[in-house]
Amino acid sequence: MSDVAIAAKDLTRTFGSFTAVDHISFEVRTGEVFGFLGANGAGKTTAMRMLIGLLAPSGGTARVAGHDVYTESEAIKRSIGYMSQRFSLYEDLTPRENIRLYGGIYGLTRQQIRERTERMLARLGLAGVADEQVHSLPLGWRQKLAFSVALVHEPRIVFLDEPTSGVDPITRRQFWELIYEAASAGTTVLVTTHYMDEAEYCDRISIMVAGRIGAIGTPADLKKQFGVDSIDELFVRLARPTADRIPSPDPDGRIPNPESRIPSEKARLAEGSGEGGPS
Repeated sequence: MSDVAIAAKDLTRTFGSFTAVDHISFEVRTGEVFGFLGANGAGKTTAMRMLIGLLAPSGGTARVAGHDVYTESEAIKRSIGYMSQRFSLYEDLTPRENIRLYGGIYGLTRQQIRERTERMLARLGLAGVADEQVHSLPLGWRQKLAFSVALVHEPRIVFLDEPTSGVDPITRRQFWELIYEAASAGTTVLVTTHYMDEAEYCDRISIMVAGRIGAIGTPADLKKQFGVDSIDELFVRLARPTADRIPSPDPDGRIPNPESRIPSEKARLAEGSGEGGPS
């Protein structure tokens, strides 16, 4: 099995004259937790939809689980799990019914569905509400159930689109524990988020700005490279409007001369206020 689970080269998507994803290139290794970070509208979800075969690219190439996104989208869908930004379970069904439904869609046998249903309900602590309609459950429980259902067929890769949006900090932490559990079992995880603190939970991250990858690497390496204390500070720096577009990273994930293009906070303030105070 290849060590590369996802590989994209100059992947691009346009809608008329608007470029939503602009020539992005990256690789995700097998078993890695890879974070796609960026503000709402940065292009994260569009990129993910191309990778999972729901949206045709306008240019570039990509392979997911060894399959080409242009010609093997059905094979990709069989190899992955997916949790959408919008809640992806049937709310008028019970947790037990949802698990059985998706297990059947993914082609599991009745015995596999029965065993995995009971195991999943016990692990999530949902055995006591297994026969209540999903819409009656707290949001955090529903999100964790949706993630587990995306893994019911034991896919090689799972794509999570803003999975912790709207949940409380404790539930977010519990959700990430489920992600770690999946990764430790060998599942590759690609997760999009606009919560910058979640970057610290990932093995590597990319930060998307206006459809392009502004930085890519481990959280520790990126903070050291840009001389910042947090990923949030790095994101603000990258997203700050400048006269030039953000240059593409080199193969090692470094932006050429980043400090020459992105002024320090001290320099920016000096430019805006002269030697006195704010003008």
